[in-house]
Formats: sequence, structure tokens, C-alpha cells
Amino acid sequence: MTDTPETPDGAVEPAGPAPDVVRTREGMFGSSGTGDTSGYGRIRRPVAMPGPGAEPLPDGYDGVLARLREALSEHEGAPPFADAVDAVVVVHRGEVTLQVPREHLVAVARLLRDDPQLRFEMCLGTSGVHFPEDPGAELRAVTHLQSITHGRRLRLETRCPDADPHVPSLFAVYPTVDWHERETYDFFGIVFDGHPSLTRIEMPDDWDGHPQRKDYPLGGIGVEFLGAQVAPPESRRSYS
Repeated sequence: MTDTPETPDGAVEPAGPAPDVVRTREGMFGSSGTGDTSGYGRIRRPVAMPGPGAEPLPDGYDGVLARLREALSEHEGAPPFADAVDAVVVVHRGEVTLQVPREHLVAVARLLRDDPQLRFEMCLGTSGVHFPEDPGAELRAVTHLQSITHGRRLRLETRCPDADPHVPSLFAVYPTVDWHERETYDFFGIVFDGHPSLTRIEMPDDWDGHPQRKDYPLGGIGVEFLGAQVAPPESRRSYS
């Protein structure tokens, strides 16, 4: 039995892109080592992200990749498109993601911003993702771009290993990513090289670890903020 569809004339069509399996989830809620005897602890479910897609892109994106290839080939010192974007384009639910190697991220972002046929002039922010079971690509920085001129969005994804969590900062291209990159560094530990002031933005400066990583311990952590004082219960404001 096969999942490969057949055409009316009996010819077999090629299957869609293979998903990117990043980890295997265990148990009903992803917990392990709890002594569960209900049977839920034996559940094994792969966590799969959409795999590489294929052109043509959804409506409204006609010519985007072709123009990006052309702009990169015209740009002095820029690498070929196959190297710069790694030829990985993910199309999922009408949204387009380009996986860009970190060494080419700034050049690709600048061309996406400045080229008149592309004009992704607004950056909506950068966030982080952590897949501890994906060797060599445990950390990912995801940047969302908006073209006000052409009315379309584009997502850039850059991967880096946990052992070398460095990604170039896009502050020089999109200054609005300032606080977004600081937050991603604070919560995921991704170091944005070239950021003018990469410091924690929500956690205390001396905080140990990055709270949104999947290997961060849950519970049992004493939370202390320097200078904080909690009033005794009898002196707190009553809302009754």
C-alpha cells in the first residue's frame, strides 16, 4: 500500500516534500521519567515541521525568488542564490519561508529591503525556536518581513548549533529588531553578532540560563529580584 497518488491515466505522481522531523515527543504532555502507569507514557509522536516546498509560490509572490536570484547575482561580493538561500523554500498554509545560512543573512535581508521589485521595507520582529533533538540546528532565529509596497510577507529562518549560537544581527538593516534580538538572546541564548547593546531585556542581568529553551528546568527555581520587597499579607490592599 502506498500513499503516492495516481493520476487518471494510472501514472504515479511524485509525493510531496518530506517533512522536517525535529524531535520525538514522548507521553501525552511530553514529560518523561514520571513513573506513569496509565499507558500514556508510551506514546511516541514525531514532531515534524513543513519540509522544503517547490515553486510556484502562492498568489502574490510571483517573481519574488526570481528577482532575489537576479539581485544576488548582480550584487558585488554576494554569493549565488543557491548558497545564499540554501535553495530551501518552505511553503506552508500560504506563507513563504526562506532558510538563509547565517553567513549570508545580512546581504539577503538588505537586498530584500532595497530592491524596488522586492521592497520588504518593514521588519515585524525576530524570535527564537529551540529544537534540542535536532543536532547541528538546535537553535533557530526567525525574522518576519513585510512589504508595504507590494502587500506581502516573507519569513527568514537562520539555524545555528547549540555549541555555536551565533547569528548576525539585522540591526544595521532593520533597526526595529533592537529589542526583539535582545529578547531572543535573553530567552533562547542566541547571540546576535553586531548588535549595539546585546543585554538581557526582561530577566535580571545575573540570571542563569534562558527560560524559553526546552531544556530549561520547570519549577523548583528560586526567583529573586534585587531590591524587591513583598509586603506582609496583613498590610496588602484588600479587594473584598
